Amino acid sequence: MMLADARTLCPQLQVVPSDPAGDLAFLERLALWAQRWGPWSAMDAPDGLLVDVSAVAHLFGGEERLLADVQDRLAAQGLAARVAIAPTAGAAWALAHYGPPAAILPPGADVAAALFGLPVASLRLDADVLLVLRRLGLKRVGDMAELGRDAVQRRFRNRRSPAANPLIRLDQLAGRVPEPLLPVLAVAMPLVQRRLMEPIRHRPLLDQVLADLAADLVRELEARGSGARRLELGLWRVDGEVVLRRLELAAATRDAAHICRLFAARLDDVEAGFGIEMARLSASWAEPLALAQADLEAAAEQHGTSLAACIDRISVRLGAAAVRRPVPRGSHVPERAQGWASALEPEPASQHMLDFHARPLKLLDSPEKIAVLYASPDGHPRRFSWRGGVHEVARVEGPERIAPEWWREKGHVRLRDYYRIEDGEGRRYWIFRAGLAGDGRGTDRNGGIPDWFLQGLFA
Repeated sequence: MMLADARTLCPQLQVVPSDPAGDLAFLERLALWAQRWGPWSAMDAPDGLLVDVSAVAHLFGGEERLLADVQDRLAAQGLAARVAIAPTAGAAWALAHYGPPAAILPPGADVAAALFGLPVASLRLDADVLLVLRRLGLKRVGDMAELGRDAVQRRFRNRRSPAANPLIRLDQLAGRVPEPLLPVLAVAMPLVQRRLMEPIRHRPLLDQVLADLAADLVRELEARGSGARRLELGLWRVDGEVVLRRLELAAATRDAAHICRLFAARLDDVEAGFGIEMARLSASWAEPLALAQADLEAAAEQHGTSLAACIDRISVRLGAAAVRRPVPRGSHVPERAQGWASALEPEPASQHMLDFHARPLKLLDSPEKIAVLYASPDGHPRRFSWRGGVHEVARVEGPERIAPEWWREKGHVRLRDYYRIEDGEGRRYWIFRAGLAGDGRGTDRNGGIPDWFLQGLFA
């Protein structure tokens, strides 16, 4: 109902904004915390957890005491919970949602028979499937068993997803079909720290501590086969204040000297107060980074030829929003095949799926129309005029045909035939013919002479 109507009925109603991402993050943390009752756990979004308690109930004094411990610990955190233990994950879910409180189904029991009285919603089916079952008069799990598998199979034989096929869910419930689950694994963040014997107040000592922390973190990252993309430096002062400095890098790195240089610009305004007694350096974002020859990378750093190091230095000086880099896009149309993104933004893995022919390094902002003075019968021009100059074509390579993107273009957009052309003075151009004679597209519906455009220049 509308919020105003709800408050009319209940003036004491408390309203908070919805936060699905925050709820999912909390559920993930809760799944890790719930591994106190089993070797692994999995999330059952949006509001459930699945914990493997096989052969561990005796550690808590039995299954009843295990469930009591679960309820007590969750209640201590202000969480209301319905719990159940069953031989399969589907049966445990059904009992926890629609069964009696703290239900236990012992091993060896007939799972399907024990759950016959539960509603069909306990099978974790999609809403449209539940609607079809209710219209057929199937309201309980037992009703489907009485109807028979053949009748249900004829109705849902084309449904491959478990959430859309009641028979698959019934088999998972009874343990006849395996149900793969994705466990939640705790990933420890690379972190190093120094507890200082005496508080420090001067910058040279702080730089030395930072160098030691960077060297320790590099060894930690190397052992994991990863590199840091986001770094956080925490400085604990004697008076209890904590000074935090964060960095994001353009590429994963394990270079301690590079890390120290970047943080040096962020430590000029640090107030030590009565002194800093602890320092901590962590990599909250790390990516896989293979081992490389350190001498070659060090030479690149020294001569300033490392692009990632250059981007990092400029980002620290000017801010991350002031630095952008060109990135490929998922399109075969030249003017849409590249764009600009933040220098620190990770590049999606799918951007490398397109393998183009040789294309010029310089593309015009928009294709410029050229006047073709003479075109040969095989399709490419022999002479064209562009920006007031006439160019004789000496060599031609092509065509490369690029069709319009039908999912975003209108029907009058014409295909393109691209040519790599060299004139008599050795200059190379990338031109294309828009459309074919008589194709019925473009501004001239009668299929007039195609237009020619120049879009790029080769080095």
